[in-house]
Amino acid sequence: MEGLVVRRATLEDAKDISRIQAVITKSPEPIEFERILREHDANGEDASFVAEKDGKVVGFMISYIVLSGFGVEKSAWIASLGVDPKYMGQGIGKRLAQEIFSVYKEKGIQNIFTSVRWDSADLLSFFKTLGFDRSDFINLRKQLNL
Repeated sequence: MEGLVVRRATLEDAKDISRIQAVITKSPEPIEFERILREHDANGEDASFVAEKDGKVVGFMISYIVLSGFGVEKSAWIASLGVDPKYMGQGIGKRLAQEIFSVYKEKGIQNIFTSVRWDSADLLSFFKTLGFDRSDFINLRKQLNL
């Protein structure tokens, strides 16, 4: 996509990321992107990027490093991804992923994981085009009654 700039996410991008997330999910409960980005700044190893078109944030991908757990060595996790629906299908998500892959490859991280809802066919298809496949893990959940 011509004129697309992919750069590291900053604390100032939190509102734009929240706006994109709200448009996609139509969820009334906002995610604390400001807190997430602040923690990423403090950590220094995590990789989160935004995509800008004409100076406007139109996509984001947030990831972090997992040092160990349940038989997995140091790895990375893509926690969140969003592209403004007006810009979907233009390769923005792929460009964001390529940046993240590059950062983690330089850090010597061999495995990157993510989790996708079984009924999110479009998201599942997107990650498959990036080379993701089923892992040896099964997501488990325990719901606490509040």
